[in-house]
Amino acid sequence: MSETMTDARRQSFNWMDVLWLLFLAGLALLPPREEWHKQVILLAFGVMQFSEGWLIARIPQRGPIYVVLIKIGLATMLVNHTEEISINSSYWPIYFLPVMTAAEFFAPWATLLWTTLASLAYCSYLYLDPEVRELDVSAESYGLLAIRLLFFYLAGMLVNRFVIEVRRQTQRYQETAETLAETNRRLEQAQAEARRSERLAALGQLSAGLAHEIRNPLGVIKGSAEMLTQKLSKSDSLATELAGYISTETNRLSALVTRFLDFARPLHADLAPSDLSAVLDRALNDVAQFWKGAPVRVEKTYEPDLPLVPLDEGLCEQAFLNIVQNAYDAMSAEGGGVLRVSALKSRREMRQGGVTDGVEVRIADSGPGIALELREQIFNPFVTTKKTGVGLGLSIVSKIIDGHHGSIRIESSSGEAEGKGACFVIFLPAASAATTERDKAHLVIS
Repeated sequence: MSETMTDARRQSFNWMDVLWLLFLAGLALLPPREEWHKQVILLAFGVMQFSEGWLIARIPQRGPIYVVLIKIGLATMLVNHTEEISINSSYWPIYFLPVMTAAEFFAPWATLLWTTLASLAYCSYLYLDPEVRELDVSAESYGLLAIRLLFFYLAGMLVNRFVIEVRRQTQRYQETAETLAETNRRLEQAQAEARRSERLAALGQLSAGLAHEIRNPLGVIKGSAEMLTQKLSKSDSLATELAGYISTETNRLSALVTRFLDFARPLHADLAPSDLSAVLDRALNDVAQFWKGAPVRVEKTYEPDLPLVPLDEGLCEQAFLNIVQNAYDAMSAEGGGVLRVSALKSRREMRQGGVTDGVEVRIADSGPGIALELREQIFNPFVTTKKTGVGLGLSIVSKIIDGHHGSIRIESSSGEAEGKGACFVIFLPAASAATTERDKAHLVIS
C-alpha cells in the first residue's frame, strides 16, 4: 500500500470544491435529517476533502494513506448512523469515495488492496452488528452484497486506469516540452554562432585588407629609420636615438599586423590522433621556460589511458599556450599563484545531436578572474582584460577549438559565479574506434 503515485495537488479553493459542498449539503437535507451524527460525519467529509491537498503537500509519503484511512472510517460511521440495520443503509455508496481516492493516488495493486479494505469495512457489519447477526441472511441478500462489492472494484480500477493514462499523457507532454525547449536552446545557440561567424568573417576580411595596406607603409618607415640610423650614427646621437624608437615601434606594429593576419586568414589543420597530455606539457614548458615574472606553481592531473584526440598538434599547442600565458600574466599581477591543469575522460552532447566521448581539459588559475558579464564576450575579437592587450588571442583560441569540433567556456576557479580565478574548460572529441595513428585528415578552419 506504500506504492503511491502522488502528484502535486491543488491547494486553492475552486469551483470543484463548491460542487463538493453542494453535493454534501444535498445529502445532509435527505433523510434521516434529524440524525446529528450523520450531519457531523458529512461535515467531516467536507473538511477532509478540502484539506486533502494541504495534508498531502505536508506529508507527501504518508499523506495519501492517512486520507484513504480517514475516509474509510468516516464512511463506516456514516453507514452505521443512517439505518437501524447498518448493512442495509441507503448510504452504502459513500464507500466509493475512499475507493476512488485510493485509485487517484495509488498504483493498481495498491488500489485493489485499498478497495478490499473498504469492502471488509462494509462487510464487517455482518459480524459486528448484533441486529444483523440475529437475522437469517438469504442467499439473495449475499448476492446483492457481492454485486455492491464488485462495483467497488470496477469503479476503483476504472478510475485508476484513467488516472494512470492521464499521468502518462502528462509525462509525454512534459518530455515533449523539454525536448522542444532543448531544441530551441540549440537553435538559438546555432543562430548566435552563425551571427558570430558572420561578424567574424566580415571583420576578418576588413582586418586582412587593413593589415595589407598598413604593412607596406610600415616597411617603408622601418627601412627609412634604419637608413637614418646608418647615416647619422656618428654625427647626431639624438637623431640616432629617435630613429631607433621609430624602428622599435615599427616592429611592434608589424607584429600587431601579423596577429591581425593570423586572425583573418584560414587555418590549415592536419588532423591526426594524438596524445592531448603531451601537447599540454609542451605548452606548459614553453611558457615556463621564458617566464620572468612572479613565481607560478603548476599542478597537473592527467587521467591515465586518455583516448587519442584527432587534432593538429601545432594549432592546439598554440591555443593552450595562449591560455596558459594569459593565466601567468593574470597571476603575476597578484604576486604569483597556482595553475591547475587537468585532463579527464568526459562525455558531451554535441551541437549536431548525440553524445560523444572525449577529453575535457581544465586550465584554472588563482588570478583575479574574469567578470561574469565579460565571459560571453571574451572570445570575440578586440575584447580583452589586459591594459596592453589587443583582444585577438582568445578569438584565435576559440577559432582553433571550434575548428576541431570542440567547445570552450569559462568558469570561476572557485566554482562560484563571481569567484576568484578563471578556469577555461575545453572539450575535444575523441578519435573514433576505426581511426588509427596513421590516419590523417586535412581541415581548413576559417
